[in-house]
Amino acid sequence: MKISAFTYVRNGNTFGYPFIESIKSLLPIVDEYIVVVGDSLDGTREAVENIGDDKIKIVDTIWDDNLRKDGKVFAQQANIGLDSTSIDSDWLFHLQADEVIHEKDFPIILQSLEQNLSNKKVDGFLLRFINFFGDFNHYCPSRRFHQREIRIIRNDRSIRSYKDSMGFRKFHNPELVNEKGTKLLVKQIEATVYHYSWSKAPKTQKAKNIEFSKRYHPTDDFIKDFEAVDGQAYDYHQYDYLKVFTGTHPAAIQRVVEAQDWEFVYDPSRNNMTRKEKIMKFLEMVTGKQFFIYKNYKVKK
Repeated sequence: MKISAFTYVRNGNTFGYPFIESIKSLLPIVDEYIVVVGDSLDGTREAVENIGDDKIKIVDTIWDDNLRKDGKVFAQQANIGLDSTSIDSDWLFHLQADEVIHEKDFPIILQSLEQNLSNKKVDGFLLRFINFFGDFNHYCPSRRFHQREIRIIRNDRSIRSYKDSMGFRKFHNPELVNEKGTKLLVKQIEATVYHYSWSKAPKTQKAKNIEFSKRYHPTDDFIKDFEAVDGQAYDYHQYDYLKVFTGTHPAAIQRVVEAQDWEFVYDPSRNNMTRKEKIMKFLEMVTGKQFFIYKNYKVKK
């Protein structure tokens, strides 16, 4: 069984992405790691090179400003990585630059891939997400973040990154811009993606949010709205509800966790929940289920 991984990153150092930790977290269980490095000015490429692992293959790209709409550049970069993986790989593991895998989940991941190697009805695997917010001690379990998403797919070149790299779908003709594709049939495994997109120093978080949002707006006019809300640093009190994290972080990111140099205080009374969100939270508390969430996949029982 051969496993390839792929990711993409651009100016990861400037915007506080734990891209090195992300790559290192998955290296032990993959046979190759494709790292698509966009035109960076902050030593991102050099940092990837300095990992010094022969499994890593760097693909250099220049981000197309004509794709500055709907996050399309993210899917484009993901597909460049996908297309650069070895044709003889059985499974492709996609980690984004702010996602890390815990070493305790290696056995269940490898076991699931091995057991379904010949089961062509399984297109991929659905992993659970822990979405950290504010710091490394709180996470958002609500419907505002995806709580599960596809991160492992079969090496089938009709499978492509969907929309803004939110997941994957199968396409009859990947070259057709308007084709919606079909949802993948996936199995759910109890492995976790530790997602650190919202756990940065407030000033870095604000800069990252602006840069990220540029991929959804044709001009920079939107930045004035960020300035009005956040000022010099991101206001971490824009949440519905959070929970305290009581587990352990992956070993690969432990150094980053220990180096936290800002304080985040969770105040439940400062939530900005809508009436609908309050109702949905109540239903979740009563039933233990989240209703009417968007699912870009079909789960195989």
